[in-house]
Amino acid sequence: MAGKDKPYKVYKGGRTRGPARLGRDRKDDGSRDKLDRGYDGGKADGASKPKRRRRWSRIVALTLSVLLILCLVWVTLGYLAVRRGVKAANERLPQSAYRALTPAEGSMLSTPTNTLILGADVGAHFHGREATGGRSDSIMLLRTDPDDHRLSYLSIPRDLRVEIPGHGADRVNAAYALGGPALAIDTVEKLTGLPVNHVIVVDFATFKDVVDTVGGITINNPGAILSDFECPFKGAAACAKFKGWRFKKGTIHLDGRRALIYARVRKNSLNPGDSDITRGERQQRVTQALMGKITGFSGFLHMPFWGDDIVKPLATDLSTNELIELTWVRKRASGSKTLKCHLGGTPTSIGGASEIESSEDNALVIAMITGRSAPQRPPKGQIYAPGCFVG
Repeated sequence: MAGKDKPYKVYKGGRTRGPARLGRDRKDDGSRDKLDRGYDGGKADGASKPKRRRRWSRIVALTLSVLLILCLVWVTLGYLAVRRGVKAANERLPQSAYRALTPAEGSMLSTPTNTLILGADVGAHFHGREATGGRSDSIMLLRTDPDDHRLSYLSIPRDLRVEIPGHGADRVNAAYALGGPALAIDTVEKLTGLPVNHVIVVDFATFKDVVDTVGGITINNPGAILSDFECPFKGAAACAKFKGWRFKKGTIHLDGRRALIYARVRKNSLNPGDSDITRGERQQRVTQALMGKITGFSGFLHMPFWGDDIVKPLATDLSTNELIELTWVRKRASGSKTLKCHLGGTPTSIGGASEIESSEDNALVIAMITGRSAPQRPPKGQIYAPGCFVG
């Protein structure tokens, strides 16, 4: 064989030894197909997951930011609405009432505070810019104790005979008629020995509108009531056929008109044992239910619309910030610790008028709401006896 003759051919750029492998192009093509389909051993899918997580995190963060901004705007609108109403309510309270109040030693958030709530009867409308005339149909002292997370409601029977400064002995509700909120404040301070730091005068003529504004209230009525208190019809013939207002036992929902009647009913045909004392207890239930409705979630949602309406029947010294503090203290208070108390005594008649001679045990009730004595219920069967209920 000649030296320049070789048994194989040399291909430039290819294998120089051995036979060419078959199927190489198929394998390469398969690999290329996989790469073309985005397959890289799982690395591409793994990299996409963090991208999706980052995208969802941005969406969640953006959504929360928008909700926070909307919430802040809503709170601001509600605050401005309440502030408008409170400004008018502050102007309705006589300056003499401001002077009669005892300044609180600190914020409601940190200091026990006493607020006198006066429900003015039909004759005591807000004439012009001040609360004048009529008698206080409802007298209640609300004590907030933030350290113990407790609220105490003290009802003072309107017929309780007390010493009215400068006027002698009379029924306690006469103080408002004789000297307006200022004299009522002085009388309650003298009776209880407690400083009155704030006052709220509620005009019953417009109170029912507030209850309707918030959609009514729901309470638990302990006993059925039938009363012909304030016939809703005009004319003697129509009222003669009126059988009375009925309130069933158990959970009941009240609109503004029925809530006002429920709070003011004096006699119950179904229970002769009902008295001015049980009337005060009904007023406490109505007050609690209304405060709960206003300060609840529904109240928050509607505050920009309710704000100025819910303070229309009020004349008060409380500022907008103090009302917010009162709301916060109430929200943090424990329902199981709430005290529902009343003063009492012995029923009597003086000059043809029904009155209640004050009991010495009233001082014990004051000690109960201030935490100096354990709460005690009134003795069974003694309708007019003072005492406290818990919860």
